[in-house]
Amino acid sequence: MTTTDSPPAVPAPAPARPRRRRSTGDTERGFSRTFRWITTGAGALILATLAAVALFLVARAFPAVTASPTELADAVPRYPDDTSFIAYVGPLVFGTLLAAVLALLLATPVAMGIALFISHYAPRRLAQVLGYLVDLLAAIPSVVYGLWGIAVLAPAAAPVWGWLNDYLGWFPLFAGEASPTARTLATVAVVLAVMILPIITAVSREVFLQTPRLHEEAALALGATRWEMVRTAVLPFGRSGVISAAMLGLGRALGETMAVLMILSPGFLYSFKVFQAAQHQTIAAYIALDFPEASGLAVNALIATGLALFVITLAVNMAARAVVARRKDFSGAN
Repeated sequence: MTTTDSPPAVPAPAPARPRRRRSTGDTERGFSRTFRWITTGAGALILATLAAVALFLVARAFPAVTASPTELADAVPRYPDDTSFIAYVGPLVFGTLLAAVLALLLATPVAMGIALFISHYAPRRLAQVLGYLVDLLAAIPSVVYGLWGIAVLAPAAAPVWGWLNDYLGWFPLFAGEASPTARTLATVAVVLAVMILPIITAVSREVFLQTPRLHEEAALALGATRWEMVRTAVLPFGRSGVISAAMLGLGRALGETMAVLMILSPGFLYSFKVFQAAQHQTIAAYIALDFPEASGLAVNALIATGLALFVITLAVNMAARAVVARRKDFSGAN
């Protein structure tokens, strides 16, 4: 009896291994890691840019700072003889700070009043419209503010400055002969106040809106009026936020160029007579006025004045951060 050999058995194919799917947690961790690296890189880029700007200003300003008064007088227009560069920049720093501080003093109370009205007094529809109009002021170019200051504000302010000079001339800010054209630091301060008003208002409004509702209701439940509630609950909570807003506005006022250049009649004096022409000049306006025709050492002198403005702005922001950090646990600034 014969037997037939059966064909060899073919092994069955191994089952395919299931593909491991990434869990939602792995994906989120990957996104988180990527986002962390992006934000770290952005922060490092900002620091690197700031350091590069500072190094550029220091390197290009060094020849002017170390030059002799004779060399500077030959290269820089309107440079007085036998005057050091620090003494030459002094009146520019004084004019810049005086204009910015006056603008801040004018704008901050008005901005706080507008912010409180929008956040706690006005009906919702009126608050939305008013908030939109105030924010729209920030979109107006500075050259338009300069034209408005020359064509509208200066003629309207001239009799007001003259009246203040006649009746309050004993006060240092109102002393001196008032200019009939009103192209003075007082007019510049009003224009700068209008320019920084939307910045201070917007930040203050958001801080006031963050006041805990329980604090407000507790004050009202104790019998406080609306103003007493604002004074005892809203303003203490938003104090550091208002300071931050004011410092942001101050930084804008310190660096403003075109509006100041178009309105102000320049001078290089240490003077508090804000109604008198040819008394003051700001750093930014001075650079914009002289840079197109500058060359050689004059360019280095202009960059040195820019370095002074850079240091002032940096100091203002550092001081603001110190104030906010001191009270951040008791306010809505952060």
